[in-house]
Amino acid sequence: MNHNSTSHANVQKQDPSANLKSVRGEIGKLHPNGNPLMAHKFGADPYALVFNNRVYLYMTSDKLEYDQDGLPQKNSYSSINRITVISSDDLVNWTDHGEIRVAGPQGAATWASQSWAPAAAHRIIEGKDRFFLYFANNASGIGVLSAPTPVGPWVDPIGKALITRETSGVEEVTWLFDPAVFVDDDHQAYIYFGGGIPEGKAERPDTARVMRLGDDMISVVGKAKVIPAPYMFEDSGIHKYNNMYYYTYCSNFDEGDRLEGDPPPGEIAYMTSVQPMGPWTYQGTLLQNPGHFFDVGGNNHHAIFQLADQWYIAYHAQTLCQAMNIPEGYRSTHLNRVEHDETSGRIKKVQADYQGVDQIKWFDPYQQVTGSTIGWSSGVSTEQCLNSNETSAEMAASDSNVISAKLQSDSWIAISNVDFGSEGPTIFKALILNQATEGVLELRLDRSDGPLIGELIIPSATGSLHWVELTTEVTGAQGEHDLYIMFNGSTDSSTILLREWKFNRQNEV
Repeated sequence: MNHNSTSHANVQKQDPSANLKSVRGEIGKLHPNGNPLMAHKFGADPYALVFNNRVYLYMTSDKLEYDQDGLPQKNSYSSINRITVISSDDLVNWTDHGEIRVAGPQGAATWASQSWAPAAAHRIIEGKDRFFLYFANNASGIGVLSAPTPVGPWVDPIGKALITRETSGVEEVTWLFDPAVFVDDDHQAYIYFGGGIPEGKAERPDTARVMRLGDDMISVVGKAKVIPAPYMFEDSGIHKYNNMYYYTYCSNFDEGDRLEGDPPPGEIAYMTSVQPMGPWTYQGTLLQNPGHFFDVGGNNHHAIFQLADQWYIAYHAQTLCQAMNIPEGYRSTHLNRVEHDETSGRIKKVQADYQGVDQIKWFDPYQQVTGSTIGWSSGVSTEQCLNSNETSAEMAASDSNVISAKLQSDSWIAISNVDFGSEGPTIFKALILNQATEGVLELRLDRSDGPLIGELIIPSATGSLHWVELTTEVTGAQGEHDLYIMFNGSTDSSTILLREWKFNRQNEV
């Protein structure tokens, strides 16, 4: 499932000596680029859910695997049992919501051993918002979790797989994974899934399926139908534009001869239909393999979504992995624009790049900002923390716990295009947990060595660890700037957790 190719790559500065355990300096997502979306962690197989003008991306939680000497190894995918969630309303600054514990003894779905390639959907059921997260238990079945919010807490409402090879119409599917879910205008929902190549059937594997979901979103109805996708490999996607349904997928890597017009290996191809279950007409490809753009190939996985009046494609590439000079297989999500031809309805070729998409709104520094909201970063990780009144057992049952940024000495977070207004702020507040000696949080504009607008003194940790709200005065921040929040500790081992922060205007409490 991992294929490499190389050609026509654009170039980005890289640090070949870095690894995820000790990343210092900007790496992967380099200012002012928007891709990959995160530099502090990996995230593969993206799926997008738009809710209340905010896009949530659910991703397979790729984690570095190490050998007995502590050296990173090629990703085996065998130990992945969590799904990472990030969100944004401007598409450049992303809030890390942590990881959903999906499979395994500590997960919501204890019957499952892995959680790959999620899909998410929203419906109002009995007057309440309900969110559904579909995931692949390796390639042997598809499960579903539900929650009252896009970020949890998640539970398994059926206690078993939703789709197995015993499901009607699914018996011959080689790889039972990679779900995509679509809720139509009439509220009927559909699930698309499948992949793999039966022996000798690379041209027409017929391993993609579509079937109806029940009104409860946690059952399936009727028999799954075959989607006759040419050179199907994996990675189902679905969206609707101008009353046309677009089924999108990754083509396989078969090395045999292909006819003119067949999808090339490892590209995102698409078919269209005027009905959500077909019949489908093959139209071509819309996104070439990541190796064409980034000098590092691999499998291709994507999701197409609309936010405001624009369409986007989220896809993964091994760019952070490449920048860290570690073995292959660790993937990072990117974002670029998608355009439909208004006359023909065909999708124009996507130009993948490091630049990414434009920020669609200014960042408001006068709102309460989660510490794990990051545009760019250096030396930063995120950490899930217990609320003060939660026990470890309660944390295991809930994913609504606090996600904070963990800053070591000389590390920083940058926020893109912050609108301070014409008068500017006078106060900066932050909720911090200091884990060591004293330090200073510096607030700078536009660069890590840019103008200093405030310094927040962080006292040494004493006694038991607890969150403390700290305040400092701020001057000289008017108009629009990138904001750098830098931590300087008194020792190299100094570390703080940043839970949330905000600026206040004059006379604002």
